[in-house]
Amino acid sequence: MRQTAAIMLQGTGSDVGKTVLVAGLCRLFARRGLAVRPFKPQNMSNNAAVAAIPGTADFGEIGRAQWLQALACGTPPTVDMNPVLLKPQSETGSQIVVCGRVTGEAKGRDYQRLKPSLLQNVLDSFAALSAEADLVIVEGAGSPAEINLRAGDIANMGFATAAKVPVILVGDIDRGGVIASLVGTHAILGEDDRAMVAGFLINKFRGDVSLFDDGLAAITRFTGWPSFGVVPHLSAAARLPAEDSVALERLSRGGASGKLKIAVPLLGWIANFDDLDPVKAEPDIAVAFIRPGESLPGDAALVLIPGSKSTIADLAAFRANGWDRDLAEHHARGGHVVGLCGGYQMLGRLVRDPDGIEGPVREAQGLGLLDVETVMVPEKTVREAGVTTPDGEPLEGYEIHLGRTTGPDCARPVCLIDGQPDGATSPDGRVFGTYLHGLFGADDWRRRYLSRFGLDAAGPGYRAGVEAALDEIADALERVVDVDTLMKIIKMRS
Repeated sequence: MRQTAAIMLQGTGSDVGKTVLVAGLCRLFARRGLAVRPFKPQNMSNNAAVAAIPGTADFGEIGRAQWLQALACGTPPTVDMNPVLLKPQSETGSQIVVCGRVTGEAKGRDYQRLKPSLLQNVLDSFAALSAEADLVIVEGAGSPAEINLRAGDIANMGFATAAKVPVILVGDIDRGGVIASLVGTHAILGEDDRAMVAGFLINKFRGDVSLFDDGLAAITRFTGWPSFGVVPHLSAAARLPAEDSVALERLSRGGASGKLKIAVPLLGWIANFDDLDPVKAEPDIAVAFIRPGESLPGDAALVLIPGSKSTIADLAAFRANGWDRDLAEHHARGGHVVGLCGGYQMLGRLVRDPDGIEGPVREAQGLGLLDVETVMVPEKTVREAGVTTPDGEPLEGYEIHLGRTTGPDCARPVCLIDGQPDGATSPDGRVFGTYLHGLFGADDWRRRYLSRFGLDAAGPGYRAGVEAALDEIADALERVVDVDTLMKIIKMRS
């Protein structure tokens, strides 16, 4: 197998901007003519994407961030890009997806014992990507400074040392304390791990960068690591798909303004909430994210219930917050309601879980706005399929769900997936639900649906906006990152 250059971005903490930087570098090097592949050994997110399982006709799950990074590379996503995906489904446990397929569930301590056995899967996927690429850009998870998790690590230095991939450490200056974060990480890393670090990047800088020259010098003096640049705050990053639940903390609250207000209740186990991004990108729409303890706003024209990793638990929380009453009043006023995946299941009359797939509760009353019932089944549907409207208009999207939904309202499907009807619509047309993720990303369909509210959503297409944002980020990195020196180090140390 040919030797492939690789570099890994690790962070001094979570949410320092690694995902965006990797996506930007993927686009940057792809524009230079290199065959680039993204790689994240281990991700934790309920925002999943569908990706091909190499050597088969099947599809599996990866983190949505790696889907975005593959888009930045101009290559179709595969499960090798994120061989281990953890999908939280309780306060202490997660579903474990290995090479695209669900392999089981584990609580935190149990997973720590399991982790070392997954290293070979990670290395095999990395080798597969390396065989087809000129450059692999790797994203770490959390921070290597979490030395209590170093034993058996596969996400950060455990992978970097095993695969002999040099590391660039990313610090977020926007949150403050970046010098201490970088110097402190240097201080507590073991000698072998410290030797893997080729240098550092400062991210999310605002203002006159020359004012931080002394800061860069101090970091290098204390650590011996060179700086590869200071990256400014990248406003274009806000136009990229949301990665994980950390992004929810920055979402607008119920006071958002716009010609059309859409209310989105924030479920405890919300999943694939990037379904909302095409709607958020519309300039005349105010998406109000409603947190527990808040009421659904009375002036919303549409309530959109997103996906859920634990439908029955989120149904219970929905009622505990009084949102079921708010939703009934909204509907009685003539309001519209949309449910996506788990949200679709909640809108029915009943959700049954006879095998206890989600937990000990075997049955829950739904919200009753659709005449359908859902039964949870062990077989998980994961596919990227040919999708059309019932009238034959092409759509795009994917499915990731447990459960089968049937009932009279399914006679009015939302779409056809591989020729089979999916979804359900109420007799008055004001309520619908579907298992299809990505529906609102179809520009023509989205604009036509929004026109029923008197909105002329004729702006640029959503995917075109994402592509433009990736180009803007790559342009910015070309200006501020010492890319040529970075490539020399990559080639020297790979």
